Amino acid sequence: MNKPQSFFHLHLISDATGETLLAAGRAASAQYKDARAIEHIYPLIRTEKQLLKVLEEIDETPGIVLYTVVDQELAQLIDTRCAAMGLPCVSVLEPVLGVFQSYLGAPAGRRVGAQHVLDAQYFRRIDALNFTMEHDDGQLLNDVEEADVVLMGISRTSKTPTSIYLANRGIKTANIPIVLGVPVPESVIYAKRPLVVGLVATAERISQVRQNRVLGSSVGYDSQTYIDRTVIAQELAYARQLCAKHGWPMIDVSRRSIEETAAAIVALKAKTR
Repeated sequence: MNKPQSFFHLHLISDATGETLLAAGRAASAQYKDARAIEHIYPLIRTEKQLLKVLEEIDETPGIVLYTVVDQELAQLIDTRCAAMGLPCVSVLEPVLGVFQSYLGAPAGRRVGAQHVLDAQYFRRIDALNFTMEHDDGQLLNDVEEADVVLMGISRTSKTPTSIYLANRGIKTANIPIVLGVPVPESVIYAKRPLVVGLVATAERISQVRQNRVLGSSVGYDSQTYIDRTVIAQELAYARQLCAKHGWPMIDVSRRSIEETAAAIVALKAKTR
């Protein structure tokens, strides 16, 4: 018998964007299927005045407190106030910084938002995002050789969101739909630089996703064929045939999140470098 789902407050205090905290908090929360976190995110907390206001809100809705604050006085204030309120409180970065300091033999620089500086890596990510948006859904195939990764797949195999996720990691990604009976563009077949990956899934999964899609009102659009599992199975068989013919690796996205699919692609890219 399933237990009724309970809820708890999860407070995330950051002196930057809060992305690190959010990822850590959600990773931990996911381990508790019967308890759901009500997230309270407080980004860009860099002064005592800002922090005191946050602590007042936490006092009104007590829960677990996680923080990434490099200013040690602010961190001490969080620890002290949480202890007074009887709330669990964890600095997510401190244990990691301690390991770095021990291994490197030097203390951390304690720079707020250091991971978000406008350096070469940042502009590489922006360039990758621009490239990926321009090469979505089979656009601008003439310069596909400039891509780092090319994703191939039939409709609703998460090509676009996966491409954007990869681009946010600085990987230029193009995605091209596979349509039953339509040959693959020659520019992709003869491309030497990019890693070409085929995305597949079960017919049941794709049919389910397609049913939930907001369908357009295009003239001659056959929605029944679009969600028919027999037709989808034929599309998938054609996609697998193309990948096998050209030696492209395939990833089944039926039970993978976008993040897991992207991680598998990054691993493939490292192996084929």
